[in-house]
Amino acid sequence: MALAIAGLLPRLRPAGRATAPARPASAVPPGPAAVSPGRTDSVVAFAVRQLGTPYLYAGTSPATGFDCSGFVQYVYGHFGVAVPHSTALLIDAGRPVPRADARPGDLVVFTGTAPGATTPGHAGIVVAAGPGGPIRFVHASSARRESGVKVSQVEGTGYEQRFMQVRRVLGPGTGAAAPAPAAHAGPRAAAAVAALPTRPVAAAPATAPAVLPKLLLTNKKQKKLAHVVTRKKAGPAPKTKAPRPTAKRKPAALAPRKPAARGPRRARAAR
Repeated sequence: MALAIAGLLPRLRPAGRATAPARPASAVPPGPAAVSPGRTDSVVAFAVRQLGTPYLYAGTSPATGFDCSGFVQYVYGHFGVAVPHSTALLIDAGRPVPRADARPGDLVVFTGTAPGATTPGHAGIVVAAGPGGPIRFVHASSARRESGVKVSQVEGTGYEQRFMQVRRVLGPGTGAAAPAPAAHAGPRAAAAVAALPTRPVAAAPATAPAVLPKLLLTNKKQKKLAHVVTRKKAGPAPKTKAPRPTAKRKPAALAPRKPAARGPRRARAAR
């Protein structure tokens, strides 16, 4: 009975010591659920839920579309696993596992579609695999016939020749995790920065500007003075001899032409 009453009564605090009121717990939104090897089915279910999303180059959202690496980044990022948005870098994500040990939730990487390609060019997430069974994976395809997020099979298809690796990015030992937010440091936690030594510099005395004489001249006088100055600089103009005027000669008068003699003709007519 005494213990029950003591539990109902408030605890007595010594007088003279101020107590701070209790702070209400702040509502923090829950982060992404941690993925364990036994919960890879949640990753697969979430990836299959995106079936039918259209293909979009460099897309990372179901509202607009995915490309292959953007789809992989979106699915793993939903569960707090950070992977790069680049197929060339996905070949180094997590750790490699043998193809026979592939399991749902693993990352599968292929080469590009160019003939003879040897570099990563496509990726997806394994949704079904087993000992001796085919590997089926979900991915964002850019194929002309059936593009978008769909499920395909490795064995017996063109992906068999393009197969590169199976990477495990879920579970312990993978080294892939979402970056933790940096803790906010208060003003007291900041390190004090030592003040840099200052060196006094003697400033040069300022010189008074030269005072120019004021020329109280009118516009006409200024123009005349400028003209005189330019003439003195250029020097006197060279004298040139004027050409002598040439006298125009009158054409000579033509002498009147004498009429031809017609005497002999008349004499012949008279005969």
